[in-house]
Order: sequence, then C-alpha cells, then structure tokens
Amino acid sequence: MAVWIQAQQLQGDALHQMQSLYGQHFPIEVRHYLAQWIEGQLWDSVELENPQDELKAKRLLDSLVQELQRKAEHQVGEDGFLLKIKLGHYASQLKSTYDRCPLELVRCIKHILHSEQRLVQEANNAVGSGGGGGTMDSLSQRHQQINQTFEELRVSTQETENELRKLQHNQEYFIIQYQENLRIQAQLSSLSAVPAEERTQRETSLQAKRATVEAWLTREANTLQKYRLDLAEKHQKTLSQLRKQQTLILDEELIQWKRRQQLAGNGGPTEGGLDVLQSWCEKLADLIWQNRQQIRRAEHLTQQLPLPGPMEELLTKLNSDITDIISALVTSTFIIEKQPPQVLKTQTKFAATVRLLVGGKLNVHMNPPQVKAVIVSEQQAKALLKNESTRNDSSGEILNNNCVMEYHRTTGTLSAHFRNMSLKRIKRSDRRGAESVTEEKFTVMFESQFSVGGNELVFHVKTLSLPVVVIVHGSQDNNATATVLWDNAFAEPGRVPFVVPDKVLWPQLCEALDMKYKAEMHSARGLCDDNLVFLAQKAFSSASINQEDYRNMTMSWAQFNRESLPGRNFTFWQWFDGVMELMKKHLKPHWNDGAILGFVNKQQAQDMLMSKPNGTFLLRFSDSEIGGITIAWVAENPNKRLVWNLMPYTTKDFSIRSLADRISDLNHLMFLYPDRPKDEVFSKYYTPPLCIFTTPNPEPSSGNPTYMDQAPSPSVAHPINFAIFPPISDPMMDADGEFDLEDTMDVARHVEELLRRPMLCCLWPSSENLY
Repeated sequence: MAVWIQAQQLQGDALHQMQSLYGQHFPIEVRHYLAQWIEGQLWDSVELENPQDELKAKRLLDSLVQELQRKAEHQVGEDGFLLKIKLGHYASQLKSTYDRCPLELVRCIKHILHSEQRLVQEANNAVGSGGGGGTMDSLSQRHQQINQTFEELRVSTQETENELRKLQHNQEYFIIQYQENLRIQAQLSSLSAVPAEERTQRETSLQAKRATVEAWLTREANTLQKYRLDLAEKHQKTLSQLRKQQTLILDEELIQWKRRQQLAGNGGPTEGGLDVLQSWCEKLADLIWQNRQQIRRAEHLTQQLPLPGPMEELLTKLNSDITDIISALVTSTFIIEKQPPQVLKTQTKFAATVRLLVGGKLNVHMNPPQVKAVIVSEQQAKALLKNESTRNDSSGEILNNNCVMEYHRTTGTLSAHFRNMSLKRIKRSDRRGAESVTEEKFTVMFESQFSVGGNELVFHVKTLSLPVVVIVHGSQDNNATATVLWDNAFAEPGRVPFVVPDKVLWPQLCEALDMKYKAEMHSARGLCDDNLVFLAQKAFSSASINQEDYRNMTMSWAQFNRESLPGRNFTFWQWFDGVMELMKKHLKPHWNDGAILGFVNKQQAQDMLMSKPNGTFLLRFSDSEIGGITIAWVAENPNKRLVWNLMPYTTKDFSIRSLADRISDLNHLMFLYPDRPKDEVFSKYYTPPLCIFTTPNPEPSSGNPTYMDQAPSPSVAHPINFAIFPPISDPMMDADGEFDLEDTMDVARHVEELLRRPMLCCLWPSSENLY
C-alpha cells in the first residue's frame, strides 16, 4: 500500500499520468480499495509469455474478484450501499473482461504498478534531499528537461492550432467578401439595360462599394499572406524543437537503453525504463502527427485561395521535414525488447520479442503488421546498414520465423512474441586466420512493413539483434560465451557490425569479468582487488604483478581466449569460465558465505597457512585443472610443519558428495582460514547421516605421498587412504603439488570414492558417528 499512498500525493503532469493508467479496463476505485492486497501479490512471478502460467493468472483473477466481493459485503450505511453496488459491479466487470484472458489482467496490473513506482521515484528525485533543497541527479535532471520540452511542444502545437483556425476563419471571410466583390461587378455589368438616369446613380453607388471592398480585399490578402508566413515560421520552430527532442530520446536515451540491454547479456542490471521510453515516443508521435495534420490543412487552405508568395515552397519543405521526422521515429522505435540467446544452438528452441515503441498512437495496429525473422552473417549485416542489396537474404533457416504484432490495449504495447523459433541450419563463411567457428558472429534480423495514417505512409523497417554465435554442440558453449562477453563489454555505439577492439585495458576486462561473476553467483559479492591481482598474474603469467602494475596493461583477444596459458592446454577464459561453472552448480552458497577464497595460488596459500594452528584450511581454485577446487591445510609432520594440498574436486565429484559433507568427513580439517571452526561455517549444509560407514585401517605406505581419510593430520598413526600431497618433489605431481596426469587423477579419485563406500552398512539406534 506504500506505493499507492505516495501515488496519491503526485501533482501536476505526474498526477495526470497516474490517472491515465486507469479506465474501464481497470477502475481506479479497485486500486484504491484493494491497494494493500494488490501490492502484496506476486505479479512479477507470472511470465506473460508463458502459456503455462495462465493458471497462476487465473488464480490471481479469482482472488481479486473475491476480495472485491468481500469488500463490497462489508460496506454499511447510505454511502456504503452505493459503494457496495459499485464494487460488486466492478467485480463482475473484471471477471467478464479477463476470465478468458487472465494473463492480460496480470499484464495490466504489472504495467500500472511499475508506472506508479516510476512516477513516485521521479517525484522523489525531483524533491531531492532536505525537503526540496537538494540537487537532483543527472538522470532526473535529464528526464525533467525532456518532460519540460514536451510541455513546451504541447503549448506551441496548441498555439499553431489556434493560429490555423484563425487563419481559416479569416480566409473564409475573405472568400465571402471576394464573392461579394464579384457580385458587385456583375451588377455593374448588368447596368447597361437600366435607364441612363437610374444607371448613373446606381453605378456611382456600386463603384464606391466596389472600391471599398477591393481596398479591404487588398489589405486582407496581405494580412492573410502574413498570417500564412507567420504560421509557417512557427511550424518550422516547432519542427526544429521536435527534431531535437526526438534526437535526444532516440539517439541518447534509447541508445543508452540498448547499451544497458547489451551489458545485461554479461550479467549487468536488467535493463529498465522501456515504459518511460514508450511514453516519450508516444508523446512524440502525437505531437508530430498533430503538426503534420496542421501543415496539411495549411496546404489545403493555400490551394483553396492561392496568393502570390513563397508559401507553396515553404509548405512543401515543411511537409518533407515532418515526413522525415515520422520516418525516423517509426523506424528507430522498432526495437528488440527480448533478445534471442547470444549463444544459439542449432535444433534448439529459442524465443525473442520485438516491440514498436509508438504503441497504438499512429494506428499501426489497425492493420496488424507481420514480422519476419532471418539470420544473417556479419558481412550481410554490414551491407544492410549501407543499404546495399545482398544476393542471399539469410545465412540459415529459422523455423517458426513469422509472427503478427499484437496490440495490448491495457498497456498500449504493440509487440510480436516469437516463442518457438529454432535454427534448422546455418551457412558459415570462410574464416580468417586463427578464427574458429565460435568467433564467427551472426545476427537475427527482424523486418516488417508499417502503414501509418491509413496507408498514407508506408515504412519498411528492420532491426538487428545483438551478435549471436551459432554452435552445434554443448562443448562449444564455453568459447562462444567468450566471444559474446568480449563483444557485449567492448562494442561501441554506432560501430560497423560487429567490430570490437582487439586489445582492451586490463581494468576494463576486470569490470566485465566481475559483472559476469556476480551474475552467475546471484550475489553482490564479486571479485575483490586481491582476486583481480591473482587473475592478472594468471592472465599475464607473472607472479610479480601487483594492483598498480596492471592498471595500464592491455590484454588482447588472443591472450584472453585463443592462446593457451603457459604449460596448460586451456586459455585464461576457459579456466575462469570453469571456475564460474563449478561455483554456479555446486558452491554458490559457500562463496556467498565467504567460505571460499578461491583466487589464491599455491605459494600464497602456503604463506597464509603456515602462521596458523594445525588443522587450519582454505579452499582455492586449481591451477592445473579446469573447474577444480582444492583444499590446502597446515599440519604437523614428524619433522616439520607442512601445508598439504588435496587433489582437486570437480563437478563430477560434487555430484556424488557435496563439499560440506567432504569437509565434514575430514576430521583433521578444523578451522576455516583464518580461524573459524569448520562446523560453524559448514554444518548447515551437512547431509543428515542415515547409516554408518566402517572401513578398514590399512597400515601407512612408505615412500610415496600418503593417502589418508578422516585423520586429524598427516602425523596421526593408522591413517585410512586419502589423497593428500605434501610440497615435495614427486614424479606424479606437477609444479603445483597436484596430479597432472589425467589417468592418475582418475585412479586416485576412484580409490578415494571407493574407500567411502560402506563395507558394512546398517541402521543403528544411536546417531553416533563412527568416522
């Protein structure tokens, strides 16, 4: 109810906008009397484009009707009687209107609530801090400037309308007087049949009258011509202001929205403000069309009464200018509201939504346009933007690629929802140099034809999606995502499709990686400065890089995801993406809890742990394996204290047993770095024990690294097999103290899992843990 309370305090244009949200489709009285209930419902949980959510919408509709009926029943007294009848009528009206299309009710209420929140927020920003004494932020100032310009345009358009009516009235009177002059001339011509004495008297009177009328006509003709020129000049000023306002909205605000939409593909904030843009575009459409109609009426008046002067040329120029403005508005506001997936797999269903931001203002919906989607290559996209014809219209075949635009009267949106498209085949071009198929970019082009003003103007419109990379197998997803991330992060507005810089500053890349990481983790905890230093050291293969060093360093696309890291068979991005995939699938809660340091190399882990008590451990990402995480801990060796590293765990391992349970199994792990008891951190994720595992206690082997399980530290006698690696030279280990041979890792892991299987499993009356 908080939003509604604030919405009632709106004033001026904001109040008018809020009131205009309501009507027969959803009465404002329903919003008022059910404010608390309406704001308490989960309207955003209903996906409007998902037919399966229609049942949810139906339940919300039924609940709304029941709430209205309940509210009506509780009304008493004379005033209450009238309200009871009114609310009961609204309940029946809403049931009748939306019973067959409950998703439209949800669409309507979501639009109302979002619009109210926007209006309230804009009002609060305008007031600022300190009861109106504070300064507004730049966004609010810009929006206020736009709204103020619209008010000026509304006033100037009304003025030209009044001037046009005055001109029309004066011209009509001029024509009447002109006809009177012709009548006088006709009377003078007919005097030849009148006797001379009478003719002289009447001729003198008629000539005097004619002289008076002709003098008036001369003066009035000059006045009309001045009126016409003044009106044309005012139209020129209005059109100039309209063009500036449209440029501000389309070339700045809309471009910024598209940029936010692009960054959202990398995990940036979900792009908002499209309803605000639509409201502006609708106002532009209204004003432009009103001015166009005025110019055409002025043309008609000029044709009715031709007068010498430059008026005809001026009107022709004005007509041409207003048509250009309409054309730019219609073609630029045909946008992709919901982008197709940027990593597009063949033979897989995908969706997209296109929208015309002028809504129903130009009556485009009266002849519902059909939209067609085709996939085109980078070269074809370049040719299209240069208005060059291409021999082949597409580079592939998309199934279910035609859709009719639908007008939703409750929200005023005109859109086409492609729900079941599928890329059947793709035609690839010749690749350059080291470029792989996952670096080749395509785009989905949506095209349609709009008729404006009852087929008076026809526009052929096209819009291109963000670049997409087409894959045929899931194994290509990793590299395709790298191409998309680089393009989304570093593409510049107005570029030639789909040019991106080959090198970028490392801090710019860090910003993109941090955005992506936070989105994958669904957390505000992103990559800290220490994490970014670690990543720089890995990316540039230098352990001596610090935070200050990498501020001016650049990283090329080849370093990012074409060239393998030294001594590895994977790229920097492949390693980083493997980390995100592991975290997203299995370790997200632990990252958000702060339990995983992750971005720590082996030497750093050793330095951090050596000063801590025995049993202190930390979790770090594996250097040698994609998507691996290892446990490093400090323990007492018979000779000296050592930091031990466990063989990396991967998604495969955590699919068998969770990280928390594995840490619980290892009794020698006692404190999560720096000093938190492990149960305090991980116990809430432990799986409740259902059975007891007993395993034999083999004697420790000698020579090679000891395999231990559930031992407090490597120095405890009678250890059970468990894979740990002391920092000593061993032919089976790599330089990081981790197994580098895939077969060896598989065998070691298999042994570890085998030892965790119950040799004897039974249910015990007590829950005593015999690990």
